Amino acid sequence: MGGMDLEAITKHSAVHAKPNGLILQYGTAGFRTKAEHLDHVMFRMGLLAVLRSKQTQSTIGVMVTASHNPEEDNGVKLVDPLGEMLAPSWEEHATCLANAEEQDMQSVLLDISKKASVDLQQDAFIVIGRDTRPSSEKLALSVIDGITVLGGQFHDYGLLTTPQLHYMVYCRNTSGQYGKATLDGYYQKLSAAFVELTKQASCSGDGSQSLRVDCANGIGALKLGEMERYLSQGLSLQLFNVGTEGRLNHLCGADFVKSHQKPPQGMEMKSNERCCSFDGDADRIVYYYSDADGRFHLIDGDKIAALISSFLTELLLQIGENLNIGVVQTAYANGSSTRFLEEVMKVPVYCTKTGVKHLHHKAQEFDVGVYFEANGHGTVLFSKAAETKIKQLAKESEDEKRKAAKMLENIIDLFNQAAGDAISDMLVIEAILALKGLTVQQWDALYADLPNRQLKVQVADRQVISTTDAERQAVTPPGLQEAINNLVKKYKLSRAFVRPSGTEDVVRVYAEADSQVIPMLPSQCLQLAISSYWASSSVTMLSKPRSGCCPWTAPRMCRRSPCRLQVCLSRCCL
Repeated sequence: MGGMDLEAITKHSAVHAKPNGLILQYGTAGFRTKAEHLDHVMFRMGLLAVLRSKQTQSTIGVMVTASHNPEEDNGVKLVDPLGEMLAPSWEEHATCLANAEEQDMQSVLLDISKKASVDLQQDAFIVIGRDTRPSSEKLALSVIDGITVLGGQFHDYGLLTTPQLHYMVYCRNTSGQYGKATLDGYYQKLSAAFVELTKQASCSGDGSQSLRVDCANGIGALKLGEMERYLSQGLSLQLFNVGTEGRLNHLCGADFVKSHQKPPQGMEMKSNERCCSFDGDADRIVYYYSDADGRFHLIDGDKIAALISSFLTELLLQIGENLNIGVVQTAYANGSSTRFLEEVMKVPVYCTKTGVKHLHHKAQEFDVGVYFEANGHGTVLFSKAAETKIKQLAKESEDEKRKAAKMLENIIDLFNQAAGDAISDMLVIEAILALKGLTVQQWDALYADLPNRQLKVQVADRQVISTTDAERQAVTPPGLQEAINNLVKKYKLSRAFVRPSGTEDVVRVYAEADSQVIPMLPSQCLQLAISSYWASSSVTMLSKPRSGCCPWTAPRMCRRSPCRLQVCLSRCCL
């Protein structure tokens, strides 16, 4: 077939043979698993990127990373023309191609080309980036092999943060209107906006603008180091966990700090000193500090969104234009953050399913759309109409209005609108704190988080539980949601939900309440979920009980259910 040398593809595919029995699913984060299992996936994603590029007649990105996963893991994800996540229909193509047996490769590629109406005579151009994992360089070569065997052209950027690759793709597909598709262009755009924005800052707040950054022993350390020379004034960075000693994401990084509610190893914290952590590929950020009594205070994505949306709301009021702003959260957002935004700041808040692609899509509906997950992944999107109006006001309006518009113009340039970006978000946060004269303690005091806790349990089939209302209400098994409702109404400001993971076979439980009941509430909800299964005889009990567990927790097998949950019923195993 013209444009596709099937014989050459078969020959090269045999070099990147698929392990027997390995099945992988393309999710929000792309593919992720142990690095030694990914060679065939990388080759095939090179092939798929070429087909996607031909279909869209655009540059497509391929990022080799496993983000906050352990160092021995790796992964790959494709980046669509405007720096977005891969379209859902192509996620299905990715899964199908990755799992195809060798003898089926030709037919699967032809089927994808037919279904997606790919013009195989079109040119294709792919840009590639990778993180600092030991396995990434070799896996990136497998991607290149897939690209070249299908006749695609490519540019290998080498070491990049994930958001930087999203930025490069966006720049290339907007003919440079969004920015220069180089690292120098990225650094210059962000640093110029930051320096211009902070010129108006007073010397109040945290004064020196000194910040300690935990780089998770990942790519963020390298790229922040490169960027420091562009920040000639206004911000002093002290970098920790830079990859010279510790392992990637091990006992450090945004995910570790968020989930363990404690500072990373490798960083000495002084009282009331402002600190932040990136994750392994620098697309998440969380802040924190230790108070005078040594207590650790986490400032997660919810409070980052509160700071940013409050600042933007003030500026939008000052320019006096009818531009709407909305904040997008997930079910994991702390209830106090939602109440602060809606009741204090009078900003509308919307909830979507978990996963960045859902938040990003919803945020596009507003003139100014703010989205952050509690884990610290997020950004702000500005509509083209809003950007045009703001830039016009920055040139033409009178003093106070022009000043606010100029700030917004710089904020637009400072955000990476292609994806959540720890470096970009850090600079935005530091600029806002300087402009508002806020200390990290004052920022933290915007509202008090409700006590909350999360649990998860491994299952044989996570699809047994289904949800609605942005994953906040369980639909199946029957009776589960009613039982949860009856439980949480006993406690003040309480809320809980049970949902299946989107990427692995686990069921997740989240609960929050304004009382000391919070240590027990998630476990009680999990017990309700288990009881719902057990009542309908639809549970497969395969987990091994801990020593000393009561007899009723012994593994049990349901013979008739096609949907089986693997858990231990014991309270002491939760």
